[in-house]
Amino acid sequence: MEDCLFCKFVKGEIPVNKVFENEDFIVIRDINPQCANHFLAIPKTHYKYLGEMTETESKTLARILSTIPELKNELSLEGGYRLVINQGDDAGQTVPHLHIHVLSGEKMGWNPAGRE
Repeated sequence: MEDCLFCKFVKGEIPVNKVFENEDFIVIRDINPQCANHFLAIPKTHYKYLGEMTETESKTLARILSTIPELKNELSLEGGYRLVINQGDDAGQTVPHLHIHVLSGEKMGWNPAGRE
């Protein structure tokens, strides 16, 4: 997509603080961090939603998920981390390009797996 902010990050049209890059995705520091360490893993191919990916294309997501733990030093994952994928307006997706929030570096206050 020509007007997609994240596609412009991927293409290098807008400078970002890249922490990692390979053939599938980039990892950047979020410019509006929600915790001590907040990164975005952004696929190089544009998808708005997970449901837009074919079975073959979803292997890119699997490669991203398997690479994140390998970046434990770069992403400060030592004490644990949270991955978040927002899908649609109700979930808080503000950029229409599939991306994974990687949050780390502090104790998380909200437990999405259960009510406190």
